[in-house]
Amino acid sequence: MRKLKKNQFRFLALLLGMILLLAACSESKKNIAIGPPASETNSVSKIILDAYGLEEGDYNEHQEGFGDAADGVQDGNIDISIGILGLPAASIESLQASSGDVVMISLTDNAIKHIEANSGYRRYTIPKDTYDFLESDVETVTAYAILMANTDTINEELGYNLTKIMIEKASENTHAQAKQMTLENALLGSEGLPIHPGAKRYYEEQGLTVENPVAELSADVSDAKNEFILGTGSQGGTYYPLGGEMASIWNKNIDDFNVTNTETGASVENLSSIRDGHMDLGMTVHVPALQAINGEAAFEGHKVPNTAFIGHIYPEVIQIVTREDSGIKSFDDLK
Repeated sequence: MRKLKKNQFRFLALLLGMILLLAACSESKKNIAIGPPASETNSVSKIILDAYGLEEGDYNEHQEGFGDAADGVQDGNIDISIGILGLPAASIESLQASSGDVVMISLTDNAIKHIEANSGYRRYTIPKDTYDFLESDVETVTAYAILMANTDTINEELGYNLTKIMIEKASENTHAQAKQMTLENALLGSEGLPIHPGAKRYYEEQGLTVENPVAELSADVSDAKNEFILGTGSQGGTYYPLGGEMASIWNKNIDDFNVTNTETGASVENLSSIRDGHMDLGMTVHVPALQAINGEAAFEGHKVPNTAFIGHIYPEVIQIVTREDSGIKSFDDLK
């Protein structure tokens, strides 16, 4: 084998050093689960990280649903998981039961101001008695989970029945967040959104004042179908199990109607699927619903003109978890 010249040895040594340095840098980056592609979790996670001056190259990005992300935190493969969940979140309680050392990260005042200025999320305090592992209140942000309908497939009468049963049969839903589906809360998250005429009729019959613009329907009773799709979220989150119970209650109480809940990437995917005619009902955070109507953010150049508000489901709270052995107390620790 021909001997290498001294300069070649130097080049190879330098190259090897660079490879080892890059590997070390990659190893030192934290693994952060920011939610599936085309999800609201993914979008707001990037706003949160931006609030701390963290760019994509500053961490290893994992686009996981919250169930898989929680498993990753438990296994030590993910350092931080960001989720939009109801309170309390069963998946976080399960993670604590399995690991025994969950830490929930608070957002700083400056970060919250940045998030409020760049999104529809607003400050929210998670009381320390929400989870048994919390030692103090946690400062974060919140939005609203709402139900949107496809105006091409959900006619006025069906929209009326969906709304009525969603409110009046909520007590039959055993999911913890079902208690939020009340007449008092019904219009939370609807500001700026067109409302389904069936939903408007029901709410006004119950004495509510509805000021939203009324959506135009192309769906008609004469050509109504009886098989429908409800878009929810990942199995480890809140949408999927809650949506499954909602679907069962609708199916039991509406004649000639069957809706199947399906696992999705949640908000953005559900709204896009409604637009493209692949979905009839979709659970979503109210922030991307507004963006979909206005053709903004993920929907720039791709408005969703065929969707309308049915009702509020529950408050959506950003919950950021890690484990004690990660040594992470704040996103500032990642800089």
